Amino acid sequence: MANTETTQNLPLLALRGLTVFPRMLIHIDVGRDKSVHALDEALSSGQPIFLAAQRDLREDDPGPDGLYEVGTISRVCQILRLPGHNMRVLVEGVARARMSGLVREDPAPIAQVTPLHIPTRRTARQRVEAALRLSLELFERYAELVPRLASDALLGAAEADEPGFLADYITQNMSVRHEDKQAILETLPPLERLSQVTTLLMREIELLEIEQDIQGKLHQQLGKNQKEYYLREQLKTIQSELGDREDTVADLEDYREKIFMLRLGDDTEGKLLQELGRLSRMSPASPEAAVVRTWLDTVLGMPWTRTTNDRLDIEAAQRLLDKEHYGLTKVKERILEFLAVKSLAPNLKSQVLCLVGPPGVGKTSVAQSLARAMGRKTARLSLGGVRDEADVRGHRKTYIGAMPGRIMTAMRQAGARNPVLVLDEVDKMGHDFRGDPAAALLEVFDPEQNHAFHDHYLELPFDLSEVVFITTANTTEPIPPALLDRMELIELTSYTDEEKLRIAKDHLLPKQLALHGLKKTQLRLGDDALRELIAGYTRESGVRRLERELAALCRKTARQIVAGERERLSLKAGGLEALLGPRKYKPERARAKAEVGVASGLAWTRVGGELLEVEADAVEGTGKIDLTGNLGEVMKESARAALTYIRGRCHTLGIDPAFYKNRDIHIHFPEGAVPKDGPSAGITVAVAMVSALTGAPVRRDVAMTGEITLRGRVLPIGGLKEKTMAAFRAGAHTVIIPRENEKDLADIDPSVRDALQFITVEHMDAVLAAALDMPLRPAKPGKRKGPAKPAAPLPVENGGWHPEDQPPGAGVPS
Repeated sequence: MANTETTQNLPLLALRGLTVFPRMLIHIDVGRDKSVHALDEALSSGQPIFLAAQRDLREDDPGPDGLYEVGTISRVCQILRLPGHNMRVLVEGVARARMSGLVREDPAPIAQVTPLHIPTRRTARQRVEAALRLSLELFERYAELVPRLASDALLGAAEADEPGFLADYITQNMSVRHEDKQAILETLPPLERLSQVTTLLMREIELLEIEQDIQGKLHQQLGKNQKEYYLREQLKTIQSELGDREDTVADLEDYREKIFMLRLGDDTEGKLLQELGRLSRMSPASPEAAVVRTWLDTVLGMPWTRTTNDRLDIEAAQRLLDKEHYGLTKVKERILEFLAVKSLAPNLKSQVLCLVGPPGVGKTSVAQSLARAMGRKTARLSLGGVRDEADVRGHRKTYIGAMPGRIMTAMRQAGARNPVLVLDEVDKMGHDFRGDPAAALLEVFDPEQNHAFHDHYLELPFDLSEVVFITTANTTEPIPPALLDRMELIELTSYTDEEKLRIAKDHLLPKQLALHGLKKTQLRLGDDALRELIAGYTRESGVRRLERELAALCRKTARQIVAGERERLSLKAGGLEALLGPRKYKPERARAKAEVGVASGLAWTRVGGELLEVEADAVEGTGKIDLTGNLGEVMKESARAALTYIRGRCHTLGIDPAFYKNRDIHIHFPEGAVPKDGPSAGITVAVAMVSALTGAPVRRDVAMTGEITLRGRVLPIGGLKEKTMAAFRAGAHTVIIPRENEKDLADIDPSVRDALQFITVEHMDAVLAAALDMPLRPAKPGKRKGPAKPAAPLPVENGGWHPEDQPPGAGVPS
């Protein structure tokens, strides 16, 4: 058979590890862009396609030199498009051809090919028949040794009566190297080609018989070493055929070298070498090998021995903390104490600090400042919403998608064995049927256990004793007691208005000016403007909202400057509304006059302290008591306790002993949409009820906080710093607090402490004496704190009386 030698320009498709022979049907998978374009070109032009095998299987985009010159002109019979821009194509070989060069490379390569002439020689028919019969017998023997060979392959070979076709057919169905198939393709004389196939069949049969012999012998041997040797030999043969044996050996040696360089303990090193041995016996393409490789990469990437040198300069740390944070005295003192102890005792075990405070007060930034002050690396992880123990301890590596826990992941990100780990939102963890992540943190935070922390994925002990753990939380109530016991609590209270003023001037405003490309001279805010911004446009415990409002001012200033409306902007009090709109919050003010049944209490919220008005009214009725204002159970119980106290003191207070039968009392807390709860409003409710029942007005300039008992004792409360700041903002002059809170006055801002007068009380009688314009028979005196200030005469309403008529020792300033 001969083909014309006319040169043709045909689309070129490069084959990887595959050879197509004339008159053979074969499926090929196509995914490379050039190959897809070549198929599209062949289909659109109605031409055949030239298939050429590439020399290097690893090359993704081979050039003309990377392809064999001899290939096959083929006809595209069927195309099946697969997801992901891939195709499965059925092609039929037509003729051998030689490629002389490329006419075009992109987007679809076009090759200049010349069909090859198949020489015909006169050969005795007996010789041809003998060659056909020998090849067919060898192919039958080969098929017996290769069970995976298709059953119809022998039928197709038996029907062949041409040496060339039989040679191509047998080669196409054999599992041999692509180089051997290419050599058959390049051999043109049919008998010579069949002779090469016969030689190839003999070699493969011999190899397969050796393999079967090895298998037969190994089945008789039960020794572990012989089994491992056989598996290794099989693996070597397979890897040699695939051409990746050298890469696999190099990777294994690289792993082994890294393991020895770490100089880990005998147990840890033995575990790693054991897993490496398992990997060496696996096929690189097996899923289990990928799992072991990922595990080894993760373990060897952990900072087993890498540490950073601590910088323990106390003065430098003090300067850094003062530069980056205003206030926070207790936190700074604790950090400096830690650095001082660390310089004297370098082997100090890991510390666990828990920064508790409302949002936006700088908990996370303080932790990062500690890392910078010590010169340590830092990593942050958020525990908010974590409900699965595996998030902390990791997943078993046998599971699909297994990964280390968040602690080990953070350690790997930090790249050192002694970082500062910041665990945010430790109070917002949950738990369900998958376990309790808080319980998993017990081992992490325990200095007696965390020197050998076990992550489920790593399955190796890791030393966490040199880590400084800093957790943050908004409140300690959701934290389990056992976990709370592992941590040292440092409370960050809400910022006062004066602290916010300093923070805005020294930190927030310069930061926002730099972010918005403004100079200091282009936007100036006076202290009065900043105070108006803090009081009228923000209501928060931290400074996040304040920073956003400053950013809004910077944006509006930048717009005006770019538009040419002005060159600079200087704002004073009263000038903010033109840029930010009307004030969002009205200032809290004390009542303008003394009123009956209205008392001023102090409440703590997440955004600071607030002045809370409590209204009470007593009307004719049947003894009912109504509590309104979206109150919690604790506050309702405080109101009932106050009522019981009043019933027990009716004679002293001058109240009808039968009031609980013939009077209805309604207690209301304004702003009913806001939930309210807590025991500290107890004395306020009692004062409001006594005022409503007696008609005595409540002093307008007095605010109070404290829990009441049935016997009238006043118990201590929390959040005194925020509450006193609220009283100061509202214009109150006197604050009544429990005697046991006297020690907390030292933590109050000096400007607030100097402006207010504090009356510390132990019993409700002293509260009534200080808050009501009425005489009491026996009264337990309160203890004054702060400068003595004469009380201004209050309006006399509803039969009230003047402060000068107050009996001695009642606790009211004289």
